[in-house]
Amino acid sequence: MKKAIASLLTAALTSSVLISCDRNEKGAPLRPDTYVLVHGAWQAPYVWDEVRSELEQRGNKVIIVELPGHGNDQTATHMLNLDVYRDKVIQAIPDETDKVILVGHSMAGMVISAVGEKIPSRVIKLVYVGAFLPTNGQALTDLAESDPGSKLGPLLVRSADQLTLDIVRDSLAYLFINDGSTSAKNLVVKNYRAEPSIPFINKVSLTKENFGSIEKVYVKTLQDMVISPVLQDRMLATAGIQLVYSMNTSHSPFLVEPKKLAEILVDLAQEVSILSDHK
Repeated sequence: MKKAIASLLTAALTSSVLISCDRNEKGAPLRPDTYVLVHGAWQAPYVWDEVRSELEQRGNKVIIVELPGHGNDQTATHMLNLDVYRDKVIQAIPDETDKVILVGHSMAGMVISAVGEKIPSRVIKLVYVGAFLPTNGQALTDLAESDPGSKLGPLLVRSADQLTLDIVRDSLAYLFINDGSTSAKNLVVKNYRAEPSIPFINKVSLTKENFGSIEKVYVKTLQDMVISPVLQDRMLATAGIQLVYSMNTSHSPFLVEPKKLAEILVDLAQEVSILSDHK
């Protein structure tokens, strides 16, 4: 009996030690995941600030990419295309970094797809948050123009030189974050810049060997007026994505429910593909 009790105590102690070795004194994982977060059109790195804070509090590493022509970047508009965006994301991933979880919102769904095609060995998962999810040979405009539920099209204003697209200013909050707080809406308006148009018409080249080898996850935005839930479902069906989460928000879940989005990103890092829709 004494030997049996001693064996049980030893097993329990060993288990405790193994568990504690996976966590630091604050409960954060010793081997954190690295998330690369890419903003969408008419937006900038600021949209990810609260999500980054939540992820870092859980012990993860976070890299936020500022796409050329957005935020504080002053790259000439005529020099921008989808390949330039792709290369900026790749350059933002340090060589010494392990595989990353690459997250793209809206237009950045095109960008992360191109990144996955270029460096599939560096990406654990591609995560699309209310994002365009292309197939080989598609451009963003191919998908956007096939979305009858989107409210964006009639509110676009093209510049005289055709190089940028504006949105009717008093419609910004309505389109992107009608369910957000006043401060969040003001943040969107304050940080607004006209969007470079050339990357919208650039087609992606995707192969089964590269892009097709990476696990993909989608986070649906159920009240989205930019990329409608109908288009989201159609893209999901075409791509055959199996791991799907849903957020009952507008096009800007990172500003409306950043904590919940961060929780989803942490959860999906642990998940394997399953035939279910996470609510």
